Amino acid sequence: MSKDITLGILYSGQLETQLIKSAKKIGRIKTTVLTDDKNGPAKHFCDKFICGNLSDKELIKDFIEQIDICTYAFENLSCEILETISEKKEVHPSPDTLKIAQNRILEKKFANKLGINTTDWKPVNSLMDLKEGIKLYGNCIMKSVSGGYDGKQQFRFKSIDEIDFKIDFSKEYILEKFLNFKKEISVAATRYKNGKISIYEPTENTHENGILRRSKIPANISKKIFNQAQEITVKFAEKLKYLGTLNLEFMIDEKDNLFFNEYANRCHNGFWHSVNSYEICQFTNHVRAVCGLDYIENKKISNAEMLNILGDEILKFRKKKHKQNEFFFDYLKKDIRPGRKMGHITTLKN
Repeated sequence: MSKDITLGILYSGQLETQLIKSAKKIGRIKTTVLTDDKNGPAKHFCDKFICGNLSDKELIKDFIEQIDICTYAFENLSCEILETISEKKEVHPSPDTLKIAQNRILEKKFANKLGINTTDWKPVNSLMDLKEGIKLYGNCIMKSVSGGYDGKQQFRFKSIDEIDFKIDFSKEYILEKFLNFKKEISVAATRYKNGKISIYEPTENTHENGILRRSKIPANISKKIFNQAQEITVKFAEKLKYLGTLNLEFMIDEKDNLFFNEYANRCHNGFWHSVNSYEICQFTNHVRAVCGLDYIENKKISNAEMLNILGDEILKFRKKKHKQNEFFFDYLKKDIRPGRKMGHITTLKN
């Protein structure tokens, strides 16, 4: 690195906070955060914290002038903001990759065009579309095309009798045939400017009420699935000309078939354990890649399991004494709400 870099980071949650910590660990990278959340925990760690209305063009202009490169770890942000910033400064991952990740139909089409298996799906724009889809698929799930996470804006159906006629069809939806899957896995990879890719082994995820609860490595999967999941992730990163860390989520059915579900255009909650289980975690790899630093060979340190701490569970963990192989992360969020990710604990296992 010939000179110090100022890395601009949009938003200020736990993932952005860890990007800042990684930047500090690397050295010679200053961080400036732009957010609309005055209580965002990233404010405790960044070099500069800018808070205001993100539709304020002058605020965006001021942010642009203060940074060299921009990144983010939040998918529900405006591509328009990213495009405005990219007119003056580098933005990684690119706005184009975010547009695909924000639209479940574009995402499925992208995967299918690459010859990657997904469950059967169809767009839904009306009550009639939904009825026809339920008759075609039987057991199925409808999701909003954009927005929605942790199980939000999703509807399950087994027959047309289960349709809620209050559903707002002014929004776009995608209907997916329900997959009788036995488990979910995800794969993280970081692509550098020179095209080299640092990839992590698949992690096995467990959800409760639509919210990620646990992630562990190694995943209890076949070698065939292990290799396929990594190969598809590399294919995504290369085809997207991606720069930074991305995460792909997969479903495995009872016949040991792999299906792509969705990708996160960012570092992801499911690979928090990499902070302790790998020599170079997903966050550090991301910062190095977007800042144009050299690719470094990575190595797994330990098997691990990560538990998400939700809601007021955080109060118990803040008081608890942790073992030597346990690593507790408190996201320092002020507002405790049921189901909200307040922290996590990673346990290393041999």
